[in-house]
Amino acid sequence: MRWYIAGPMRSIPLFNFPAFMDAAAKLRAEGHVVFNPAERDVTKYGVDISEGNVAGDEQLAAHEHGFSLREALGADLAWICAEADGIAMLPGWEHSLGAIAEKSAAEALHLPVRYL
Repeated sequence: MRWYIAGPMRSIPLFNFPAFMDAAAKLRAEGHVVFNPAERDVTKYGVDISEGNVAGDEQLAAHEHGFSLREALGADLAWICAEADGIAMLPGWEHSLGAIAEKSAAEALHLPVRYL
């Protein structure tokens, strides 16, 4: 299956990248294809934008790396709509507006939701 990982990032130390990386590794070990938005950000910006961002500050990432939430969420939702077979939810997702939007898109498409 092709899983999208959703979970809280903003205002979480290091944007919660370690939890996203761990979840991606576990899903891949099960033989799945994974879209990890943390990896996407590293690839997009050519650097780990979470590094040194102990508060998970979106504005700091925008200032230092040119991060755009609008662009990131758009790319993430596009992948869910075009590619995902399911969505895997990290703990704390229910406190994240982005993860709630991603889960809603997956549910609208009748994709399975997996809670990690």
